[in-house]
Amino acid sequence: MYDLIIVGSGPAGLSAAIYATRARLSFIIIEQNFMSGGQVVDTYEVDNYPGLPGISGMDLAMKMRDHADHLGAEFVTAEVTKLELTEDVKKVYTEDEVYEAKTVILATGASHRKLGIPGEKELAGMGVSYCATCDGAFFRGSDVAVIGGGDVAVEDAIFLARGCKKVYVVHRRDELRAAKVLQERLLSLPNVEMVWNALPKSIAGESQVGALHVTDKFTGELRTLHVDGVFVAVGIQPNSGLVEGQLALDAGGYIAAGEDCETSVPGVYAVGDVRTKKLRQIITACGDGANAVTSVQDYLLTH
Repeated sequence: MYDLIIVGSGPAGLSAAIYATRARLSFIIIEQNFMSGGQVVDTYEVDNYPGLPGISGMDLAMKMRDHADHLGAEFVTAEVTKLELTEDVKKVYTEDEVYEAKTVILATGASHRKLGIPGEKELAGMGVSYCATCDGAFFRGSDVAVIGGGDVAVEDAIFLARGCKKVYVVHRRDELRAAKVLQERLLSLPNVEMVWNALPKSIAGESQVGALHVTDKFTGELRTLHVDGVFVAVGIQPNSGLVEGQLALDAGGYIAAGEDCETSVPGVYAVGDVRTKKLRQIITACGDGANAVTSVQDYLLTH
């Protein structure tokens, strides 16, 4: 019986692990992948984490993991298949084990949102990608399209423009939502073309992406972009499926929890991208991890 089980090892989970070791809690952190860090691992450059400007996402993730290892955090690599959270003893199931704890911190993060258009699923991995830093090198010298208008989409486009012949940025509005500094960098690049007020209609190709079809939102005019790659960056969706019916979720499927990270079930806490919050960034995820462990300590004192 552990004091705490942390599910997930992104920045929120790793932060929670660091604080839990310092609080001398008995706990484990269960991670699905062999590499800790969650989505930050796929980020080419992190320029807004205090004190570490320009660090790569991979390096930042490794620093966080090294910190947790240095303090003695215990990691288990396994996929969580089931959660039982409503009783006093919380149970976390993997394929091989059942772990029990008095409290659970859910740091399950979020996944890339799909477009849901013809060709997307069929050509996934054959030119359709959700990670520019993972797959961009395959498209050096090629024409590609990035779909989206937020920070991630703009960061992806800037990264791809370094090696690609041309980058189309397809956005459904006539202005970007990304941070102004990112917009300025993007719009200054000579090999980037903005495709405003455009809705992706389908992705064409046999065994490889050959074109992206988009329609003008106002006129309905169809345009074909002849590209070898389509990078989708239209947001994320929370990985909260395992807790449906057990915890309160908001309309978007995020776990309802405030700054103390307490959920609708006593002893269960949600941190990082899976939690209801206004700003989903690495630094706010780390803050969640610290807050959640403080809430765990308060709970253990009275239960």
